[in-house]
Amino acid sequence: MKKMSRMAPVFVILVLAAAWELIVQIAGIPLYVLPAPSDTLRAFVSDFPALLGHAGVTVMEALAGMGISFVIGIFMGILIDAMPTFKRCVYPILVVTQTVPTIVLAPIFIIYMGFGYAPKILTVVLMCFFPIVVSFSDGLGQMDQGYLNLVKTYGGSKAQLYRIVKIPSAMISLLSGLKVAATYSISGAVVGEWIASQSGLGYYLIRAKNAYMLDDVFACVLMIILLSLLMNGIVKLFGWAVLPMERRKVKAGKQLS
Repeated sequence: MKKMSRMAPVFVILVLAAAWELIVQIAGIPLYVLPAPSDTLRAFVSDFPALLGHAGVTVMEALAGMGISFVIGIFMGILIDAMPTFKRCVYPILVVTQTVPTIVLAPIFIIYMGFGYAPKILTVVLMCFFPIVVSFSDGLGQMDQGYLNLVKTYGGSKAQLYRIVKIPSAMISLLSGLKVAATYSISGAVVGEWIASQSGLGYYLIRAKNAYMLDDVFACVLMIILLSLLMNGIVKLFGWAVLPMERRKVKAGKQLS
């Protein structure tokens, strides 16, 4: 039963793809209007070397942005939890940063930072650091007060309180934020590449769109989806490696299936 529930999304995707293919073939929709899934897969296979080269650039930008977001998220999450005044001052600003569309800020970054990797990485940071900060700070704030009192009773300092109790207990929340950020990271890099770049999947997407090669556009979108899933999988692997409870979940899931 558990295997069937896992396969349900795959089944739905296959049914939708088959319906899409059937509609395009029966209606005779031209390739430049709507490519069929078979056209998309054909373009993906034929253009895979070029897509892979551009994907390497996008992944590099996404990983760099994720790394910076992770450091900022840990630092700010601890400050927000430890200093209520800092939270009241900074938290509304963090929320405001998420109300401004990233594609509006990307040209401003390019004006001030040039056409290199920096504006693309900064775009990724803006899209990724918020879920990390919020999830981590929430995890720190939801700690059972009994454990905190126990550490304080034994004379633990504030730094030891975070190192021994709060940060380990907030790792599950942090992992949830990292999963969301990992999915956003590829999209953030692509948005930055849309504005001005000479490489990356965003550049490839714009070039294919301008040439009305919609099969290549859909193939590029497929690559972006696969990379986003890959980034999410890397975060899950990280959680499995550093959190024993995640390993127990995986083992329990295998036993149930």
